[in-house]
Amino acid sequence: MEGSSSHWLVVGLTGQTIFSARFLLQWIYSEIKRQSAIPMIFWYASIVGGATLLGYAIHKQDPVFIVGQTGGVLIYLRNLQLRLRENRQQRHEALN
Repeated sequence: MEGSSSHWLVVGLTGQTIFSARFLLQWIYSEIKRQSAIPMIFWYASIVGGATLLGYAIHKQDPVFIVGQTGGVLIYLRNLQLRLRENRQQRHEALN
């Protein structure tokens, strides 16, 4: 396998591992909470994994994969933004 190809394979597999791990993180967090819940790390793993997979998709020039990952990363970023805003509001309310 050519060096560049093996490099990109590692990038793709790393992105997929991070992206898949978010479900394990969410499951463990929900078990600890004893209810279905999504931890902040879920959104960070979604963004990092999705962005890594997007880079891989761009390298592979796969338009279907590119569109899917681009949409996903935008949604994950928006969800993270909403959660961070919610956390700031809760801290502000706690101080008042």
